[in-house]
Amino acid sequence: MKTLLATLALTTALTLPGLAIARPITLSTQLQGYGGDGAYLALYVTGPSGAYAGTLWVAGEKSKYYEHMSDWYRATGGDPAQINGITGASVGAGRTLEITLDLADALFDAGYTLHIDAAVEEMRDSPNEIAVPLTTTGAGAVVRGRRYIANFSYNM
Repeated sequence: MKTLLATLALTTALTLPGLAIARPITLSTQLQGYGGDGAYLALYVTGPSGAYAGTLWVAGEKSKYYEHMSDWYRATGGDPAQINGITGASVGAGRTLEITLDLADALFDAGYTLHIDAAVEEMRDSPNEIAVPLTTTGAGAVVRGRRYIANFSYNM
């Protein structure tokens, strides 16, 4: 039941911000110059217990590559309904993905974590490349990635 409520709070904040107390958040993901094809990225949230709460954005539109973002893919069960309308192009090496969306205030300082899984064709996958707690004090802090992401930050 908690997962359902968390998902509802997350999706309500994304699609109907007037119904939930939400704020605009800008997510900025700078990729390293790794010398390969564009990266597929899945930005998603887990709740305090670690259970999947919802997908924020998927960069990369060819669904045949989604399974390579293995932690996210496993969490969603590969269900395309989890990403309907929240996808964009893959992100080239050395480029920045910057998106702004409304997130429910209830997700901050409550044990929720933002994750980013990354995959690049013909290169190693990088599940859970970024995992950062959603806190108001963490806004603006720069977090380094493990393989393809040079750095990530979110601002309110």
